[in-house]
Amino acid sequence: MRTYILALILILTSCKEKPAGKLDQNSPLEAQSVVTLHILGTVQDGGSPHIGCNKSCCADLFNNPDSDRKVVSLGLVDHESNKSYLFEATPDITSQMKLLKEFSGSIDETPSGIFMTHAHIGHYSGLMYLGREALGAKGVPVYAMPKMQAFLENNGPWDQLVALDNIEIRPLENERPIALSKNIVVTPFIVPHRDEYSETVGFKIAGPNKSVLFIPDIDKWSRWEKDIVTEIKNVDLAFLDATFFDGDEINTRNISEIPHPFVVESISLFQSLPDDERSKIHFIHFNHTNPLLINNSGQRQIVLDKGFNIATFNQGFAL
Repeated sequence: MRTYILALILILTSCKEKPAGKLDQNSPLEAQSVVTLHILGTVQDGGSPHIGCNKSCCADLFNNPDSDRKVVSLGLVDHESNKSYLFEATPDITSQMKLLKEFSGSIDETPSGIFMTHAHIGHYSGLMYLGREALGAKGVPVYAMPKMQAFLENNGPWDQLVALDNIEIRPLENERPIALSKNIVVTPFIVPHRDEYSETVGFKIAGPNKSVLFIPDIDKWSRWEKDIVTEIKNVDLAFLDATFFDGDEINTRNISEIPHPFVVESISLFQSLPDDERSKIHFIHFNHTNPLLINNSGQRQIVLDKGFNIATFNQGFAL
């Protein structure tokens, strides 16, 4: 009995202090917030290790995979309405859906909806696992912008998902908020990117107490009609494109074909922000070459020393 009481005291005292917005992973999620956000992946579309990579960044990972290296995705849970939402349908959707189910406590294997940013492989190809060859899902809501919807409806094998009612497409409109429950509002907004097959959007996710900016893919910040600094000021958390740390890691490719904002450029743009604004920023969507994926890298320490954050798999935030 005494051992039990001591253990209970330790649990209670450990929950007294925690960073604002972040979840204590040892206590029930719904006890801390009605709505919780979970990082289900942080890596760029091709994953890590990357197909065909012979560099040191991937060499050991082929033999010793890191289970934390999943393609970028967020999970959103409304514990009051027992609903959960997945942002992006990645090649890692199998494990990400299972993890989201565990976070939500749901009995359903599929989320209440999946939100799509655009038609690049790491962001939509996971939908294939909802088809007849795999899950054979029934009517999973997929939220998509007009060009993304047309791409799915008019190109195989995705059109078969629609024809067989594996997915049910829910149309999105630029800057038009969608109320998922009384606790969650999601607003898509168009950003400039390589739109070969669809438009590209980011999302603003508003919970009861906090709001989130999610922009996993964008061209250079200067190409956006909006001011990213202002957008950061208007939210509590910002998960931003950090595909490449700098130009050195892609010196074999034409940057005009993949014009993401370098992390060093973002740091320069955001460095004059007050501490509380910089602390909102969580870099995400890392290419396999990005040294921010390496825990003890000098580049990672630079980012942290300057007051920014680096999104990590399995992080949880109370909204």
